[in-house]
Amino acid sequence: MKPYRSMLFVPGHKSSWAEKGVAAGADALILDLEDAVPAADKAEARSLVRETIGRLGGEDTRADLWVRPNSFDSGLFGADVEAVVVAGLAGLVLPKVFSAQEIVRIDAIVSHIEEREKLAPGSVGLIITYETAESMARCEEIAAASPRIASLLGGTGPNADVGRSLGFEFTVEGLESLYVRSRIILAARSSGLHHPLTGVWQDLKDLEGFRRFAEDSRRLGYRGMMCIHPSHVAPSNEIFTPSAETVSFYRRMVEAFRKAEADGHGAVDFEGMHIDLAHARTAEGIIELADAIGA
Repeated sequence: MKPYRSMLFVPGHKSSWAEKGVAAGADALILDLEDAVPAADKAEARSLVRETIGRLGGEDTRADLWVRPNSFDSGLFGADVEAVVVAGLAGLVLPKVFSAQEIVRIDAIVSHIEEREKLAPGSVGLIITYETAESMARCEEIAAASPRIASLLGGTGPNADVGRSLGFEFTVEGLESLYVRSRIILAARSSGLHHPLTGVWQDLKDLEGFRRFAEDSRRLGYRGMMCIHPSHVAPSNEIFTPSAETVSFYRRMVEAFRKAEADGHGAVDFEGMHIDLAHARTAEGIIELADAIGA
């Protein structure tokens, strides 16, 4: 999956808001059929989301289009995916997952619709949202359940489903969720998923709190944020983009190591630091991330 520094939720029944999300600079939009849509509007939201994908999916826009359907056990999932798995859809953000078997079944359903719609096999990705105690307890198994899985969401923001399911009280310091956030990072990396996501920050007025939450998540290993408001997109993009100074530093590091390597040395003193192949590989990873974002 390409790196998404920001994925912005857009209520499915508010189709005109999608353009606002694109204008805000979000790397991806999540057209929401779940919590953001009242029960009475869900049927209409499906058709509006399908129309939005048709309208924006074929345009030369930077933002990829994802859909959050209703959960697999809601009784609404089938109708949701029947409506939205069409050309232009990048994938599905799956809420309230419970088990790996659930993912296997979803994979089979999506495969059937892909074939029917003449979409490339495996082209519809999945992002797993860990919002239940059951999914947290099985996060490694779930992360490896399908080759469609593109990323994992470690969503531990204030007053959300995760806190209710696990029973913790949110703090900005995050010690109450450090274990599960770290475990999701491990599950992602061990399954070859290099761009795990965090979220969701709900206080629209507290941008400093948002920045701290995002920066702490980046340090832990997350590579992007799911956002609920356009005002969060710019700071999210900034925080999850390696700075020019950082990239320059790592380019110099790689250059110094490769020169030393060519001269027959396995390690070198670089700007007062002892570096070897491990450091050069870390540097190359940061450079690749920055290049992917720039592309």
